[in-house]
Order: sequence, then C-alpha cells, then structure tokens
Amino acid sequence: MENLSEGKIQQQCYLWFNNTYCLKHHEPRLLMFSVPNEGKNAIEQSIKKATGMLAGVSDTIVVLPNKVLFIEFKDDKGRQSEKQKEFEERVNKLGFEYFVIRSLEEFKQLIRENR
Repeated sequence: MENLSEGKIQQQCYLWFNNTYCLKHHEPRLLMFSVPNEGKNAIEQSIKKATGMLAGVSDTIVVLPNKVLFIEFKDDKGRQSEKQKEFEERVNKLGFEYFVIRSLEEFKQLIRENR
C-alpha cells in the first residue's frame, strides 16, 4: 500500500466524493467540505478563534441525506490529538458519527455504507 500524507488522502477522497456525488446533475447533490482549522500566524490564529475556530475539529464534514459524518484523515502512523478525541466525544454525544480514515478505499466503503 502506498504511504500517502494525510493531506494527499484527504485530497483523493474529496475529489472522488465531489466527482461522484456533488456535481450539478447529481440528485440529491451531496456536500463535503473541509474545516480549515489553522492560522498562518498568531494574529490570524487569534482572529479565527474569536470567530469560532475550535481546536480538534474534524478535517471534513460530509452531509448525506438525513445524516452528517465528521471525518478526520490520518496517514498510517497518524494518531488523534487529545483535542481531536475530545471533539469526537462531543460529536458522538450529540448523536453524530465520527470516523478516522486512512485511505481512499476506506473512505469509499464508508460513504457507500452510509448513503
């Protein structure tokens, strides 16, 4: 198996999902979007925190018919931070599902099972 970075895995998953379920002719037209959760410097970080940035939020959110999935992308060796674990716990307590995804194939299977 190819050892890809978290960003590359996320990119592959987004492109596949967008091209498979999010084009104008898809019905229903699904949603997947990233949550930029970093600032370039301390000032930008402070501004983002003041407007709702939350440490630990999942990399992406996928909106399916009557279902929302919170997805964190990790490479083969990646582990969740404590803030990510706290976010997962909050999401689960609110009745939503949170997944750690490590490959395009794993993502495809998740989406097919939840569609």
